Order: sequence, then structure tokens, then C-alpha cells
Amino acid sequence: MPSPAAPTAPKANEDTPQGVLFALMAYGLWGFLPLYMKIMSHIPVMEVLVHRVLWSIPIASVVLIMLGRTSALKDALRTPKMLAMACVTAVLISVNWGIYIWAIVSGHALDAALGYYINPLFSILLAAVFLGERLTRAQLAAIALAAAAVVVLTIEAGRIPWVSLVLTVSWGFYALAKKSLPIGPNQGFLLEVLILGVPAVGYLIYLTLAGKSHFSLGFDTDTWLLMGCGVVTAVPLMFYANGAKLLRLSTIGILQYIAPTLIFLVAVFVFGETFGPARMIAFPMIWAALVIYSTSMLRQMRKPRAEVG
Repeated sequence: MPSPAAPTAPKANEDTPQGVLFALMAYGLWGFLPLYMKIMSHIPVMEVLVHRVLWSIPIASVVLIMLGRTSALKDALRTPKMLAMACVTAVLISVNWGIYIWAIVSGHALDAALGYYINPLFSILLAAVFLGERLTRAQLAAIALAAAAVVVLTIEAGRIPWVSLVLTVSWGFYALAKKSLPIGPNQGFLLEVLILGVPAVGYLIYLTLAGKSHFSLGFDTDTWLLMGCGVVTAVPLMFYANGAKLLRLSTIGILQYIAPTLIFLVAVFVFGETFGPARMIAFPMIWAALVIYSTSMLRQMRKPRAEVG
């Protein structure tokens, strides 16, 4: 497995082979993550979440030490404002992880896929509301289509698709908050899991004392699976963080659909989740919205280059 170490940044706004490799590995791992989570369906969601946090800490720490970037983390730990901002991102990512785990183990993987399909559209809406970015007509049309798809699912089910919306909103605000966190992606991730590690350790102690913990010093199957949560959590996140630095925004924008597409395929063809009439209408609407959004994004990226040329 290649190390997510610090490759040199591209000279211009261009793609690099290493960036593509990092991104493909990140999205591929995220896409097949439901298979791993499904194996742990017999373990309570909160316990899985606790181990995702705790076993991410040593992995992220080793990577940061290897990169020689621990000084920024030390500064962050001594800065109350930065710690407060990191607490916000930590809460948002923990909500996202928790709902995601629940969705997979309870037969709602399709809802998870839908949430991550909608996410880029929600992100541009957040950028317009909080960062003052202007939306193009195509982007407005894409957001409207996504909203209409949610309405279709709501009418069919008699309730809003809350799993999809919570995943979308939590990840969207997480990404927005990360923009305000003046620290590198690897340092930021370690800071977040360190913050979450405090309540995680407390909950693990409670489970152990109550005799409810699936983690054993005998290193049985459950123990290895829980320890592996750190690998499947930290590694793709760091691959993504480093890959994003070596790719154009438009390339990342297109590649991000790999993960929800794989989750969608796993949900339907491996887990056997029902792809009913409402989803047959809603998902194509979302896909159409993403085509409109991606086309608009690519045109915006090409326009400045054309003007420079």
C-alpha cells in the first residue's frame, strides 16, 4: 500500500498520475466500505463508531510523524479558537459516521448512496449561502432536480428520506467548517479523532465494565474487525486529502461519484435492497442533476483557461 506521504504539488492547475491514484483508492475504499460494515451488523452501531475513532488515532499519528508535520498539531492543541472549531468538525464527522454505519447495517445502503450523490449539490448551495458564491442557472436547475427527487421519495414513503438528508447535511457542513480550520488535512483529521477519542474511551470503559464489549484481548474475529475500523476509516480519508492536492477541482468533482455508485451497486446486487418505483424515478433525477452540475462546473473551469490563452 503506497504511503499517503507528501508528494510535490502540481506546477499548475493540472492532474498528476499520483493524484489520480490516491483519489481512485480513496473512492474505491469508500465504495466498498459497506461490505466491511455489514460484516459487523451484530455489533452495536455506537461500539463500531467508538472503534472507528480510537483505531484511527494511531494510524493518523504514525502518518503525521512520518511526514514530520506534528508542529502544526501542537500549535492547534494550544489554540482555544482552533480547538473549538475542531470540536465542531469532530461532532459533524461523528454524526456522519454514526448514521452511515446504522444505514448499512439496517438495510438502508441505498439511502446512504443517495445522500452522497446529493452532497455535491448541497455543497454548492452552502457555498452560495455562506460564502457568497453565485449560482449559475445550471446549478440552480441541478439543485431543483435533486430537491424534486427528495419530494418523490417523501411522497412514496410517507416520510422524508432522513438518512440521506442527515448524511448530506452533516458532510456538507463538515466540508464547509473544514475550510475555516487553518490546519492541514492530515493534522486536522488527527485533531478531530483525538477530540472524539475522549468520549470514545469513556464509552469503551463503560462497555467493558458492563460486560457488553465485543472487543477482547483474546483477539477473536470481532476484535480484529473492530481494530480494522481504524484502517478503513483513516486510510481513505488521508488518500483523499493528499489526492485532492494533486488534482484539478473538476477532476475531483467527477471522481467523487465513484463512491456512491459503488455503494449503490453493492446495495442492490450484494445486499439485495429493493430498488422500487419511487427510487427508479428519484435516482435518475439525481443522476441527471449531477450531469447538469458537472457540465456546468467543467465549463466554468475551462472559461478562465480560455481567457488566459
